[in-house]
Amino acid sequence: MEVPFLDLKMQYKEIKGEVEPLILEVMESCSYVEGTYVRNFEKQMEEYLSVRHVGTCSNGTDALVLALKACDVQPGDEVITTPFTFFATAEAIASTGAIPVFVDIKEDDYTIDPKEIEQAITSKTKAILPVHIFGAMCDMDSIMDIAKRHGLKVIEDDAQAIGSEYKAKKAGTLGDVGCFSFYPTKNLGGAGDGGMVTTNDDGLAKIIRAYKDHGAGQNGAEAFALLGLGDEELSINEAVTGLYNPYRYYNYLIGYNSRLGALQAAVLSVKLRHLDHYNSRRAEIAAMYFEGLTDKLRKPVYSADMKSCWHQFVVRSEYKQELCSYLTQNGVGNGTFYPVPLHKQKAFNSSNCGNPNAHLPIAEKLSLQSVCLPIFPEMTDEQVRYVIDVTNKFYEEK
Repeated sequence: MEVPFLDLKMQYKEIKGEVEPLILEVMESCSYVEGTYVRNFEKQMEEYLSVRHVGTCSNGTDALVLALKACDVQPGDEVITTPFTFFATAEAIASTGAIPVFVDIKEDDYTIDPKEIEQAITSKTKAILPVHIFGAMCDMDSIMDIAKRHGLKVIEDDAQAIGSEYKAKKAGTLGDVGCFSFYPTKNLGGAGDGGMVTTNDDGLAKIIRAYKDHGAGQNGAEAFALLGLGDEELSINEAVTGLYNPYRYYNYLIGYNSRLGALQAAVLSVKLRHLDHYNSRRAEIAAMYFEGLTDKLRKPVYSADMKSCWHQFVVRSEYKQELCSYLTQNGVGNGTFYPVPLHKQKAFNSSNCGNPNAHLPIAEKLSLQSVCLPIFPEMTDEQVRYVIDVTNKFYEEK
């Protein structure tokens, strides 16, 4: 039997009848960037997450950069984050000129350790950037308490956590800002790149919308005032007609070009209707893994306060490379996230990292042991049982 690590074609076949007519509708509208389809999707996401503001953008990395900029993270500021995550988390911090400071993670659920956060705070610390890794929510009560006591912003990296919950509140609604990715492999994936920023703060929402579109127009003028750069009201006598928008030529901030395309919004709006079902099926697969996999593997242990969307099912094995080879030889797709913790990456050195020579033992150990098993909504029970049987057989032979 062959069990792929992920099969996007299966998902597309199931929703083809819903997606393709909407794509044709967008094409016929000739409104390809922002516009009605994007605004409608943002409203749908606001309702789904129960959050005041959703601002879409080009990708998940841009979402992080926009959030950092909106939270006034400046060059030389420090942002505390995890080393056990995708490179973009720390890359976004460094790209603003700020300094990522890596602290260790918890061994049971792979999320950032609040006790380590507290110890890493200095006079330069501006924000905390927790990552809800593999769909597992961080200990947000502790993180928010630390942030409040030290006057810090909290920027959630929710790229792998759409639909996850912490004490019945969805990922992206607990910190000052939430950042999502719609990369095709995510639980809610587009037909290309896409991202989203969420917040309950009216001012931050305005600033984010300004930064994502060249710091221009009414959003730019209001953000200019909110950031204390001046008092400005923008009023133009010219009308907005067709493709011509005169407000676009009045710029107040050095921003970015990070707008979402209407085609992506259309695809995502269809998939959003299925997201809870997708996540529910992932949870069923995870439950089968917990029950069936040998105890010789170390499985994650999650808090009762947290409901995962199960973006990945990650186990730990002292025979990581051998197990991955065995799975591959027997037709089981697998992944090895993340083989190099961020504080060990060549890209981070003493000039752009707060602690490049840090010894973070748990993150380093997990990088040597973590193995991702297939988990996607279209997997059959038969395929799940096959993964379990192959994995268990590996340990029997050991």
